[in-house]
Amino acid sequence: MTGAGNWTYFLPGAHPVLIDAGVGEPAHLEAIAGARHDGPGHVLVSHAHGDHISGVTALAARWRGTRFSKRPWPERDRNLAVSWTPLADGDIIPAGDSQLEVIHTPGHAPDHLAFWHAESRTLFSGDLVVTGTTVVIPATMGGNLSDYLHSLRRVLALGPSRLLPAHGRAIDDPATIITRYLRHRREREIQVLSALEAGLGSVDQIADAIYAGLAVTLLPMARESVLAHLHKLQHEGLARVVDDVWTVAM
Repeated sequence: MTGAGNWTYFLPGAHPVLIDAGVGEPAHLEAIAGARHDGPGHVLVSHAHGDHISGVTALAARWRGTRFSKRPWPERDRNLAVSWTPLADGDIIPAGDSQLEVIHTPGHAPDHLAFWHAESRTLFSGDLVVTGTTVVIPATMGGNLSDYLHSLRRVLALGPSRLLPAHGRAIDDPATIITRYLRHRREREIQVLSALEAGLGSVDQIADAIYAGLAVTLLPMARESVLAHLHKLQHEGLARVVDDVWTVAM
């Protein structure tokens, strides 16, 4: 699910900052030590999914003075034995020899944050977008499609010149990819509505119809995406569910 792996970003300088914690791989720790032997100083976690947060334990053990910050998601955060400094939308954080603004971008996860470097118009965008595929909205694990679409539109309005995602290559045409994401989600919503109108009433039935031919290993995430769309349609009064059977709202 992480493609070729994770990116974390280290900003050296007067206020060293590491964006995302990785998973504790020894090679990652050595790379940080090579950049700054006394450690990252301050670690900003984009969200509490394991591929972004689980490395805090190894970082704290290696560099005991490290500070860890994120937007609270208590039921997840308490699983890591570090002290968290809470972050909120609009916070300004000294980073390297400059500063970053915290941008709350929920949807993929309720605590998801991006970090905005206004001088270069660069956004450290976490799991907001990736090239070559779409981002999963895990509806049973805190994902919310309405929030996600709002986050995409908010970032589009910022007018970034570059996105630095947690997976995949840097994105030098943010407006193009974000617009494509918005269009894709609208097309998927139409497919879900069409499936409901055709009498398909379960998440599995809708996912099997829409994602025909998808690798079996990816079907659980396809079902999460379908459920996220159904929840959005329900919130908008366009779908309803009774005893786990979904129908078009009349």
